[in-house]
Amino acid sequence: MTATTQTFDDLDKALLTEIQKRFPVDHRPFLALGEKLGISEQVCVERIARLKADQVIRQLSAIFDTRALGYQSTLAAMKVDSARVDEAAEVINAHPGVSHNYKRNDPFNVWFTVAVPPSDSLEQVVQILHTLAKAEETIILPTLRLYKIGVKLDLTGQEAPLESPEEIYNEQRRMSAKPPLTEQDITFIRVMQEDLPVLELPFAVWAEQAETTEEELFAWARKMEHLGYLRRFAAILHHRNAGFKANAMVVWQVPQEQVDACGEEMARFREVSHCYRRPVYPNWPYPLFTMIHAETHSACMDVVRRIEERIGQFPHKSLFSTKEYKK
Repeated sequence: MTATTQTFDDLDKALLTEIQKRFPVDHRPFLALGEKLGISEQVCVERIARLKADQVIRQLSAIFDTRALGYQSTLAAMKVDSARVDEAAEVINAHPGVSHNYKRNDPFNVWFTVAVPPSDSLEQVVQILHTLAKAEETIILPTLRLYKIGVKLDLTGQEAPLESPEEIYNEQRRMSAKPPLTEQDITFIRVMQEDLPVLELPFAVWAEQAETTEEELFAWARKMEHLGYLRRFAAILHHRNAGFKANAMVVWQVPQEQVDACGEEMARFREVSHCYRRPVYPNWPYPLFTMIHAETHSACMDVVRRIEERIGQFPHKSLFSTKEYKK
């Protein structure tokens, strides 16, 4: 049975939903997680191992804020001749800073995110990619304000439709001055952004790699989260294999004076994983971006309708992902 055809029992669904919110950073994390779900440590380990082998769980790791770490990043959209889209995407994917790249159903048909270290020019990198990809047009869409980030797919159908503000990772709350990263911080970051071993004592393995103790690693993780360097420690799923086969990037033409209020409300919708304010252009008058994940195309559109019922109606476009080039 392949990952794309499998079904999940209630325990799988509860487990997958829970570990996207937060995974225990604990001496015996699978014991702590199992206790929360009413199962043994061994059953928890076996379930996680199976769901990873079936490519439902993509990774269990620390999720860091790249901007807090000093990286510059942006979303970019290219208009590429339809006969050359795959070729252009391959060129873009070759850049190590490109983390996501999708084909979408729009004249701007190639959408990618790219991050570069502080010493590099983001605009210059995008310009080089524009030239190499032989794009007709490229727009750079950096984040002007982040209202929400964090994919947490509800497989149980029991989560509240609207998230509380406390559940939402909002960059505005974490913009306080931060101490510079030390060499030890960088070592710990490199270890904790890897995929967690599925063992009874996985953090002991990481502590050994980082030449520290588990207690020091746990204390460091709490500090990094408090400072805003670390968003959370959690699972990232293969959306389609988890049953969420549709994703729509819905862009909204909202008046500038209403963008923040609308963005804060849209971010509360559980199906909205990302919500940003971005710049507008004469050929792109959409300052508000919401990423919606759902099981089907029609379910995505239902979320759009629910947003309109709550926020009001604004001109918008729903850009569906038709091909995933990189993630």
